[in-house]
Amino acid sequence: MAIQYLKKSPKTSSTDDTKTREIVENILKDIEKTKEEGCKELSKKFDKFEGDVIVSKEKIEEIKKSLDQKTKDDVQFSHERVRKFAEAQLKNYGQDFEVELSKGLYAGQKLIPVNTAGCYVPAGRYAHIASAVMSVTTAKVAGVKNILVCSSPKPGVGVHPTIVYTADLCGADVIMNLGGVQAIAAMTNGLFENAPADILVGPGNQFVAEAKRILFGKVGIDLFAGPTEIAIIADDTADPEIVAVDLVGQAEHGYNSPAWLYTTSKELAEKVMKRVPELIAELPELPRTNAEAAWRDYGEVVLCDNDEEMAAISDEYAPEHLEVQTKNLDWFHNRLKNYGSLFVGEETTVAYGDKCSGTNHILPTKGAGRYTGGLFVGKFIKTLSFQRMTKESTELVGAAAARLSRYEGMEAHARTGDVRLKKYGYTG
Repeated sequence: MAIQYLKKSPKTSSTDDTKTREIVENILKDIEKTKEEGCKELSKKFDKFEGDVIVSKEKIEEIKKSLDQKTKDDVQFSHERVRKFAEAQLKNYGQDFEVELSKGLYAGQKLIPVNTAGCYVPAGRYAHIASAVMSVTTAKVAGVKNILVCSSPKPGVGVHPTIVYTADLCGADVIMNLGGVQAIAAMTNGLFENAPADILVGPGNQFVAEAKRILFGKVGIDLFAGPTEIAIIADDTADPEIVAVDLVGQAEHGYNSPAWLYTTSKELAEKVMKRVPELIAELPELPRTNAEAAWRDYGEVVLCDNDEEMAAISDEYAPEHLEVQTKNLDWFHNRLKNYGSLFVGEETTVAYGDKCSGTNHILPTKGAGRYTGGLFVGKFIKTLSFQRMTKESTELVGAAAARLSRYEGMEAHARTGDVRLKKYGYTG
């Protein structure tokens, strides 16, 4: 029997998106300029509130004393179950599980890979063969059934032959001669007789990145990516030549690729600043042009007093790639919190991770290392929760849910608990 819509909605959840986006963009731009005062004015305008923004400790204590005990008990009931489930998720991270949160109330999670992944492999200035390895291989291992690959074609050739070979070897199901915004749109919308992508992954230029940002929500994305970045933490034991070569190694990516050095050694800093332009001058034309602009406009050398200052400034920048070349490697490994990928010791370098050493090179930029890591199998896997209950557990859960709903003013929610309490013979 064919599917029949007995009632079809005239609108979708995206119906008001364009108007909403314009309003929000204008508000955000305004707050960038007006800051705290802008927030207060908007609160006054929309919420008719003119009090303190920060709730004081005294106010919190006053509220604790004023609320009736039953309300506090119901909130505690909710808190305990959510906490227990979160603890079970942490304990069972990356795997299916089910746990009994209270008598007759079972909750759990299932890990299910997305059906279709769209992998973008850049091939504008350089043919990024390794990006095909990083994205397609990881999606395949995660269990994605349908993997699309798009890469910019060259006139009379199409996609770079080695990218085609690589994508096929790693498990791509469809390879398309398509780059830029059009590639992102095609994978998102299921064009050329393909299934629409559930998630888009892979690096790209600013236009590709912006297309992914705009389409995020309609389709999942790996992360909001900007120009590639390198930072190096180095003390007086570091080799200035290696530090300089590694900075230039990433600066060749593009004119806007930041290269940062944090060091406690002024002598090392001076040697590196002298050597970097010399190394850039020795490069072929395209990487030389990119690296010259990147170092001139985005390069930084930060002199610090001690290891803690280097770690603090690094965490503030949250660089995409972070190398540590110091005598105290273990301390930095344990102390550092914000980065895309860490390279510990002079024996390793960003290029190893970029090309073949195993860690993924699709990583957070523009400070996103503060809240996310890079591409990994989990990006292709949905962590889906579920719950099931006995009729007996409704006596507690149903009654608490109904009361909490009414505290919030959500009467229809409350009645979904009421109807079960009544059916199963409980008074609530």
